[in-house]
Amino acid sequence: MRIAVTIFLTDRTPSPVRLARELEERGFHGLYLPEHTHIPVSRDTPAPMGGELPEQYGRTLDAFVALGQAAAVTERLALGTGITLVAQHDAIDLAKGIATLDHLSGGRFTLGLGFGWNVEEAADHGVEWRSRRELVRDRTALMRALWAPEPTAYEGPYGSVRASSAFPKPAQAPRELAGGAPLHGPRTLLGGAAGPKLFAHICEYTDGWMPIGGRGLSESLPVLRAEWEAAGRDPKSLQVVPYAVHPTAGKLAHFAELGVEEVVAQLPSADEAEVLRALDGLAEFL
Repeated sequence: MRIAVTIFLTDRTPSPVRLARELEERGFHGLYLPEHTHIPVSRDTPAPMGGELPEQYGRTLDAFVALGQAAAVTERLALGTGITLVAQHDAIDLAKGIATLDHLSGGRFTLGLGFGWNVEEAADHGVEWRSRRELVRDRTALMRALWAPEPTAYEGPYGSVRASSAFPKPAQAPRELAGGAPLHGPRTLLGGAAGPKLFAHICEYTDGWMPIGGRGLSESLPVLRAEWEAAGRDPKSLQVVPYAVHPTAGKLAHFAELGVEEVVAQLPSADEAEVLRALDGLAEFL
């Protein structure tokens, strides 16, 4: 099983360069970074884990800048977002940044997509909360048009782009959606809690699921697999990557029995000494 890590990199943690070098030298598979542009201090949205929202949410480094640094000092380390708040981005700009990172890293990037949880943060970006899922779907389709090998126009409910020359292209080869339609761009995983709406989006336009923590996979994974096949997707192509996991030998063995091949372990958002101790603690799973 491949073991990657995630961490809230901030102005108080090790730098992306320092961490990426440590991860590659120690044999970890990859580095996934979360994204928050800002956290309004006056808000009604509860923290997803309950209680007070940890300070690192408002101190998070820009994920794409940090991953660019990590890509530049490594050769094998996989790179990803967990997750990109697509609704809070201009789709044309985001498509360029993603394609550039995947191109320069030699196809090492995974795009973790998400719909977000912080209503106030999204509102400052002009996002209408009730329609954010369809907005993410639409912006992902627009980006895929720009990543297509030939100039491809896109007209959607929330945005459009003319047939354009748009380079670089992502380095990863196209995969197949239902009916053999090509899926252009980097590997794409959708984060979120199990449910019919999420599973419908996963089956329609992504490569798989990024469940937080991985609880309940015994019950939810068979449902997703059935929906995946019903949507006409290749059963062997579904990828499920539990995210922000606190690994134990038993938990990883359970994931392996379910067919999971990659897990993203949670690191503390802390100083260098504590982060390195956490990496030492994960060494037994490599």
